[in-house]
Amino acid sequence: MSEAMKLVVVGASGRMGQALIRIIHETDGAVVHAAIERPGASCLGQDAGELAGLGPIGVKITDDPLSAFVAADGVVDFTVPAASTKFAALAAQARIVHVIGTTGCHPDDDAKFSAASRHARIVKSGNMSLGVNLLSVLVKQAAKALDAAGWDIEVVEMHHKHKVDAPSGTALLLGQAAAEGRAIDLSDNSVRVRDGHTGPREEGSIGFATLRGGSVVGDHSVILAGEGEMVTLSHSAGDRTIFARGAVKAALWARDKKPGLYSMLDVLGLS
Repeated sequence: MSEAMKLVVVGASGRMGQALIRIIHETDGAVVHAAIERPGASCLGQDAGELAGLGPIGVKITDDPLSAFVAADGVVDFTVPAASTKFAALAAQARIVHVIGTTGCHPDDDAKFSAASRHARIVKSGNMSLGVNLLSVLVKQAAKALDAAGWDIEVVEMHHKHKVDAPSGTALLLGQAAAEGRAIDLSDNSVRVRDGHTGPREEGSIGFATLRGGSVVGDHSVILAGEGEMVTLSHSAGDRTIFARGAVKAALWARDKKPGLYSMLDVLGLS
C-alpha cells in the first residue's frame, strides 16, 4: 500500500482553505503536510487543524511555500491568480501535483500554468464539483443538438456578496461548454453586459447574467430558449465542501500521471 499523499493547502485560513484541511484530514490516502498563508497573516504559527475546527493536527501555518513544496506530493490551491501562478512555478520546480481551483485568471496566467505543466501535473478547473462538470457535458450536448438559429443560450449565476470576480469561473466553464457545442469562440460571441437600448439579441450569442448577494455558495443555470419552449439545465451548491472533495479527488488522481495540464473532466472520465 502506497504512503498517504502529502498535500499542501495554500490560503489555509480562508473558507476554502479550512474546508480543504478538514476534507484532507478525513480522506483515506491523503494527509495535510503543510498549510501556507501570506507573510504577515495573523494566523501564522497557529495549528492548521485548530483553525479549521478539527483540533490540533500538528501542522503549523507558515508563510514558506518553498520548503513545504519540496517535501510534498501535491498542493491544493483556491487563492488568487497572482499567487497561483507563483505556486505553479514552485510546483514545477518540485515536480509535484498542483490542483488549481482559482478563478478570475487571464490568458497570461493560463500561459504560465501551461508552461509549469511541462514539469508539474496540473489539474485546473473553474469548478471542482462532480455535478457541475457533469452539467458542462450536458450543456455541450444540448448546445450542439439545439440549433443556434432557433435557440438562444443564457448563463445565469448567483454567488455570495463577497465574491470578487464576475462572471464566475463556473459560469465561464459552462459558457465555454456551450460554445464548444456550437463550435464557436466564446470570447467572440459572449455578451456580458446589457444596459440601455441594446437592440434585438444577436443570433448565436451566449449571454451572461451575474447576481450577487447574501451567503449563496453557488447557483448556476444554462437556459436554452426557443420559440414557444425553453430548456433549463441547472446546479445548486449548498456547501463549499463539494469543491474541496473534488479538489482532493483530483490530487489523488493526478499523483501517478505524467506532467501535463488536466481538467476535472479528465479526473472524472468525462473528457
